[in-house]
Amino acid sequence: MSTPPNRSAPGSSSPGKPGTPETSETPGIPEAPEVPEAASETPAESPPPVPLRRNHNFRMLWIGGGSSVLGVRTAVSAYPLLMLWSTGSAAHAGLVAFAALLPQLLLVLPAGALVDRWDRRRTLMVCDAVGLAGMASLVVALLLGKLYVGQVMLVAFLEGGAVIFYRIAERAVIRGAVPTGQLSEAFSQHQARGHAAGVLGQPLGAGLFSLARWAPFLAAAVTHTVALVTLLMMRHQPVESRTGTRRALRTEIAEGIAWVWRQRFLRAALLVISISNIAFQVMALALVVLVKEGGHPAYMVGLVGLLGGAGGITGAMTAAWVMRRIRLGPLLLLALAVWTALMASLAFVAHPVALGLVSAGTTWVGALLNVAAGVHQVKVTPDALQGRVSSVFALVTSGLNSLGALLGGVLLTWYGGARTMAGVAVCMAVVTLLALAAPTVRRAAD
Repeated sequence: MSTPPNRSAPGSSSPGKPGTPETSETPGIPEAPEVPEAASETPAESPPPVPLRRNHNFRMLWIGGGSSVLGVRTAVSAYPLLMLWSTGSAAHAGLVAFAALLPQLLLVLPAGALVDRWDRRRTLMVCDAVGLAGMASLVVALLLGKLYVGQVMLVAFLEGGAVIFYRIAERAVIRGAVPTGQLSEAFSQHQARGHAAGVLGQPLGAGLFSLARWAPFLAAAVTHTVALVTLLMMRHQPVESRTGTRRALRTEIAEGIAWVWRQRFLRAALLVISISNIAFQVMALALVVLVKEGGHPAYMVGLVGLLGGAGGITGAMTAAWVMRRIRLGPLLLLALAVWTALMASLAFVAHPVALGLVSAGTTWVGALLNVAAGVHQVKVTPDALQGRVSSVFALVTSGLNSLGALLGGVLLTWYGGARTMAGVAVCMAVVTLLALAAPTVRRAAD
C-alpha cells in the first residue's frame, strides 16, 4: 500500500481534553492554529466557497496527481512480476521493493524542509520529470533484451524518492487550493483517486506485462507526461510568506520534529502505525507470492489489486460519514483489529478472489484512517510547517517500509506465503493489544 503505498498518521486536538496533546511555548515554532468549528458558522457576509468541481487548481491537481499516481502504481505492480517471472527469485523482488521504499527512510525529513522552501507546483513537476526519465530508461533496456537488477533498483529508488517529494508537496498544495470547510471532501476525493489509480494500475501493470515486459513502464512514462501537462495548466497559488533569514536545513527539520513531538497522541499513534506498515509491506509481497505458489498466471495478481483498490475507493468515499461518528483514537484501534484478523486469514486462503477480498478489507479500513488523519493534520499544522510535519509523519510511519520489503523477501523465500502471514498476524495482534492498553490512544478525540 504504496502504499499502500504510500499512509499518514493522525494528528491531535486541542489541549485540556483527555488523551489530547499538551503544547508548550517553544520559541521559533508556531503553535497549531485554532480549527474552525464548521462551515455553517462562517459569517453571513462571507461568499460561499466555489464547489470543488469548479475549483480550477483543485481539478488540475486532481487530474495531474491521479495520472502520476497511476503511472507509479503501474510500474510498482510490474516490478515484482519482472523479477519473479524473469529470474524466479523472491529475493530479487524483495531487493527491488527495498530500493523503492528506501527513500522513505533516507529522504523524508530533508524533503519536508525543502518542500517548505521551494515552489510547490514546480516541485510536483520535477518529480514527474524524474519518473518519466526513469521509466524511459527501463523501456529502452528491456527493448534491447537486457535486464539488470541494479538498474531496476536504481530506477525504483529514484521513482520512490520522487514520490516522497510529490506527496508532501501535494498535501500542502491541497490546503492552499481548498477552503477549510471543504478539506474533508477534498481529501476524500484525493484518497479515492489514489485507490482508483491502484484499481487501474495493478491490473494494468499485470496485463501489460503479460503482453510485453517493457509495456508497463512505457505506460508509466506516458502518464507522467500527462501529469506534467496538467500541472502546467494550474494557476499560480500564493502560500503563506516565510519571513526571516533561511536557516540551516537541520534546524528547520528540527522544528518540524519538535512540533510533532509536543503532540502526545501522536507519539503513541505514530509508533503503532509504523509497526503495522512494516507488516503491510510483507503482506503486499506475500499476495504476489501466494498467487504464484497457487500456480495462477501473472494477470491474476491484477485481479487481487483490482479488488483491493475497490475496497480503498469505498473506504475513501465513506470516510466523511465515518468521521462524523467515530473519533480518531477508536478508529485507529478498529483498524488495527481488522487488519490483524484479515492478515491471519491469509494463512488459510490461496485463491486470487479470496486474496483480493482480504486486500479489499485492509484497504477499506486503511482509506478511512488515511482520510481522517490527513484532514486533521492539514487543519492543525501551520502552513509554514506543512512540509516538515508531513515528512515527520511519513518518516516515522513509513521509514521502515523498506525493511519490511527486505524482510518479506527473506521470510517468503524461507517459509512461503501462508506461514509467513501467520507469523505477521501474530505480530499485529501484539501491536493491537499494546495500542488498546494505551490510555492516550483510547481516549483520543479528533
